[in-house]
Amino acid sequence: MKKILIPAAFVAATVWACSNDKTTNEPARPDFLASNVDSSVSPAQDFFQFANGGWIKRNPIPGSESGWGIGNLVDDEIKQKIRKINEDAAAAKAAEGTETQKIGDFWIAAMDSAKADQLGIAPLQKELDRINGITDVKGLVAVNASFESLQMGMFYYFGVGQDAKNSGLISAQLWQGGLGLPNRDYYFSNDENPKKAREEYPGHISRMLVLAGVESNEAKKAGEDILKFETALAKSSRKLEELRDPEANYNKMTTADVTKNLTPSIDWAWMFTSFGMTKVDSIVVGQPEFFKALENLLKTTDINTLKHYMRFHLVSSFSEYLSAPIFNENFDFYRRKLRGIEQPRPRWKRVLNAEEDAMGFVLGKLFVKEYFNETAKARYTNMVEAIRNAYAARIKTLAWMGDSTKQKALDKLARMSKKVGYPDKWKDYSALKITTNSFCENMMNANRWSFADQLAKYGKPVDRTEWDMTPQTYNAYYNPSNNEIVLPAAIFTIPGVPDSLADDAMVYGYAAASTIGHEITHGFDDEGRQFDAAGNLQSWWTIEDENKFMTRAQVMVDQFNAYEPIKGMFINGKATLGENIADYGGILLGIDAFKQTEQYKKNEKIGGYTPMQRYFMGYALGWLGHQKEKQLSERLLSDVHSPAKWRVNGPFANIPEFYAAFSVKEGDAMWRADSLRVNIW
Repeated sequence: MKKILIPAAFVAATVWACSNDKTTNEPARPDFLASNVDSSVSPAQDFFQFANGGWIKRNPIPGSESGWGIGNLVDDEIKQKIRKINEDAAAAKAAEGTETQKIGDFWIAAMDSAKADQLGIAPLQKELDRINGITDVKGLVAVNASFESLQMGMFYYFGVGQDAKNSGLISAQLWQGGLGLPNRDYYFSNDENPKKAREEYPGHISRMLVLAGVESNEAKKAGEDILKFETALAKSSRKLEELRDPEANYNKMTTADVTKNLTPSIDWAWMFTSFGMTKVDSIVVGQPEFFKALENLLKTTDINTLKHYMRFHLVSSFSEYLSAPIFNENFDFYRRKLRGIEQPRPRWKRVLNAEEDAMGFVLGKLFVKEYFNETAKARYTNMVEAIRNAYAARIKTLAWMGDSTKQKALDKLARMSKKVGYPDKWKDYSALKITTNSFCENMMNANRWSFADQLAKYGKPVDRTEWDMTPQTYNAYYNPSNNEIVLPAAIFTIPGVPDSLADDAMVYGYAAASTIGHEITHGFDDEGRQFDAAGNLQSWWTIEDENKFMTRAQVMVDQFNAYEPIKGMFINGKATLGENIADYGGILLGIDAFKQTEQYKKNEKIGGYTPMQRYFMGYALGWLGHQKEKQLSERLLSDVHSPAKWRVNGPFANIPEFYAAFSVKEGDAMWRADSLRVNIW
């Protein structure tokens, strides 16, 4: 994926090209890129701060956020549009079962905070009663199976999806999970923020259990017991960098063998039958050792601790949609203490985030109809081809790659499909029931609908037209199993800048490099390169070329391992390698494509900067923003993306055109010796 929002994905929306704005009678505007510059900083010392520092100084982080940047501005722009769609639907009083009725009733129920407070824990009472009735591990497994449709990831994660080694098939899949802290390293790291979070976690668990109806003394003991249980799960969980090895995380076993050899307490064949799945002969297990450890913990942990664990995760999973006391306790721990966020976002914004999860494609259909036209779609479709051509030219001239691997790489690149803007076929939400009963009930219904939609794919041909992101999402992704890039409409927008004011240099840096080129390069990064042109996990590189690639990639690992965003906390160069390679490759491809434009050839300055300088500033614009130290600390432990500043300065330090554009010389902070520069693509 290209970006992560603040706090969960770094956002931006609508599209310049869909604007019909004209500049004829408009007053002169300051240059958008130049206005963000911090002229007190040399671009040769800290390019990120040079390009974005002026904006950062003028825009402090609001109390409701863990960070603030261009994505938040665009997110606000999108939300205003989506809010109007919701308010219009609520006023329409549409017929039962229509998409307008679902949108309107969802909005009415979710915005009714008084009703949520009145209901308290009641929307979850049936599920809590199921937990109360558990007397042994067999009963616990049965109840947990009934909870799978709520998609909470209790104990582990289960799902169905494309088989990594046979992309035309849908397989049942198991993955490690079950942790309440951000990731496994939070249970062991002695860095200040995770250590403090670990100390405060049992108290949070206890308070949540009391809100779920557990007696206070019992809840206090349960908090400590659950931390011990989760720590044992974490100990058997693979580290972030280990999860990026697709071969090591692909372990296909017969369903019977998974039960017999990994989890005798869990009868997977019975569970699949209870889901309505038939003839599930095999399961792809991500981390077999995790499931062996889980089996041991199920047998040796007191049943009351396991029941409290389930209560806590149930209430925690739906806390956003319940009464104020439950919401506030969850917010206080996960947002205020872990991320430094001082206050919640306005309720209407939180409601729209939830609605996006519940039925985002219903909203997306209306969104693109009004805000993303065919002209915009054509512009970025053509830009994909410009980047594809640039990549093909680079592959052909690689000195380190042999002819056999080159031909297969070119074939994979040529067969890589593109999805731009929005789906040609929209999801059918007719089976999703939305009422005005309660916010929480609607979210539970949405999770169950999503689970059923997922299971319905099992045993059927893979639908390669399906999208995993809605058009209004400011993000993009490469899907190795489909060998495709997916570029939602929202990803191309610069807030407040119409297409007529977005010069090619800005666009090629901001969109062609950091989005299109980035996603295409993912097909050839440390993980994506292991999938062939048909989307199957299998080796297609010669051993010699594979070793040469890994040697060159190690230079990037070493480069990012040396960055220290917080004193004592370094970027994990191995865990972030795929994203760092994609950033680096996207910048190179964007440069090659930009050099074919008239603006580059004319070499005229805009806002005091040359076209190539504006190209690099346009790329940096995509990472405009800053975040609180607690949020940065969490990301360094749990995110496969480097922090924004290093996604700019890191790859730029390897690009010859950057050195030339800003006269970077030995002794400058942005300078790296030739022998230390990454040279892959």
